[in-house]
Amino acid sequence: MNMALPFLFTQPAKTADITQVYAMIPFLNVLFTYGMETAYFKFSQDKEKKHLYNTLSVSLFITSLVFTGVLFLCRKSLASAAGLTEHPEYLSWMCGILFFDTLSTLPFARLRQENRPRRYAFVRVAGIVINLCIVFFFLGFLPGYASRHPDSFLNLVYKMDIGIGYYLIGNLLGSITTLSLLLPEIKSLQWEFDKVLWKEVMVYSYPLIIVGLGGMTNDMLSRLIYQHVVDLPVQQAKHELGIFANVYRLSVLITIMIQAFRMAAEPFFFNQSKLEGAQRSYARVMKFFVIACCFMFLLIGLYLDVLKWIITLKSSAWGEGIYIVPILAMANIFLGIYYNQSVWYKLTGKNMYGAYITLAGAMVTIGLNILLIPKWHYLGAALATFACYLLMMTSSYWLGQKFYPVPYARKKLLSYLAFVSLIVVTHRILVHYYSPLWFSILTGTLFLLAFTAFVGRVEKKDLQKIPVIGKWVGALSR
Repeated sequence: MNMALPFLFTQPAKTADITQVYAMIPFLNVLFTYGMETAYFKFSQDKEKKHLYNTLSVSLFITSLVFTGVLFLCRKSLASAAGLTEHPEYLSWMCGILFFDTLSTLPFARLRQENRPRRYAFVRVAGIVINLCIVFFFLGFLPGYASRHPDSFLNLVYKMDIGIGYYLIGNLLGSITTLSLLLPEIKSLQWEFDKVLWKEVMVYSYPLIIVGLGGMTNDMLSRLIYQHVVDLPVQQAKHELGIFANVYRLSVLITIMIQAFRMAAEPFFFNQSKLEGAQRSYARVMKFFVIACCFMFLLIGLYLDVLKWIITLKSSAWGEGIYIVPILAMANIFLGIYYNQSVWYKLTGKNMYGAYITLAGAMVTIGLNILLIPKWHYLGAALATFACYLLMMTSSYWLGQKFYPVPYARKKLLSYLAFVSLIVVTHRILVHYYSPLWFSILTGTLFLLAFTAFVGRVEKKDLQKIPVIGKWVGALSR
């Protein structure tokens, strides 16, 4: 959704403040939900589901009220610390977003656990559509319309001084819409609270808070501290932060892949855990996940010039720093692999190991961001992210094989990752010496087709077992 920003503003510095807010939200979301989603999947395997759902929902409702109240009262101090004193209202809207999103957490988890993807997707998409409609109406359409039609009644609802704040308003209305559509799941809730069960759940979930906060540090810290550590005047620092935040979003295809995987994977992993051959199933999921991510990486890396052309239609400034996108995309693949591997500590109850891994990653993130951003700016932030997720992936693999061995096709997966990296590097070298857009698209498409044919040949047996894809692979092989 944040991808809308580059198209609506010509000056990247204008997006810096909203970037700060959206960097804070994930941290606070971890505290607001405190691992209840994963705990629900875990304990629904051997506890009465309705009783568990009621207890966890009551817990989240009470804590959401308390946390939101405290955050609202402290919003001015937080605005001062974050450099948002000119827009304290951003934090008021942020409180609302966090409150409504938290109340939606367990209803969404219930839909996933009950394997109801259509309703889950409908509610998610509806909230996103409302969000985008508000953003594009107030930021994309109304400013120009209001200037051309000063007497229009629409000027009664449009406040120019809110500016980019409409982005948060759209998010808030989208969150309210989402919760409203989840009312059938919420109405089935009964007000009951099992203190003994809640304590058992908290023992399991409290390390996940550390995991979540560490993960958010690794993901968001560069955007939180960028303008504070880079040695530039304030406006130039805001300019670079706005560019970096939106360039980061160009790895969105990988991020979407990871989020979609996480939505489906957690209930799948817990449901499969007691079946014979569960580890082989996990290894198979990993293989196809990595292959899918490799294709996404190629789509980003091989068509980088197309992406640059699109985002610079409004202003050429948005093209700065786009060279770091493949680095960030590969880093996000490492993160996705780590999430895939994390099944071992969630199933074995060794969540503290997950906390140790993310804390180690956070230390690398903090150290490298402080060290590299002042020297290399965008590249320094990207390399810090890459190093952090590489460390988390490798350490999780090593510990996972020790406590819960899964027969991952390690050599094959590493070969795929190395191959797509080589393809993108080769393509960038070619377009460096001959840069017309048509040539970049043509060579990129040829490389993509070559990798598709390669994967089809190597994975022929497994691909033929997949509906639709199997028929296509079989037809090509005849």
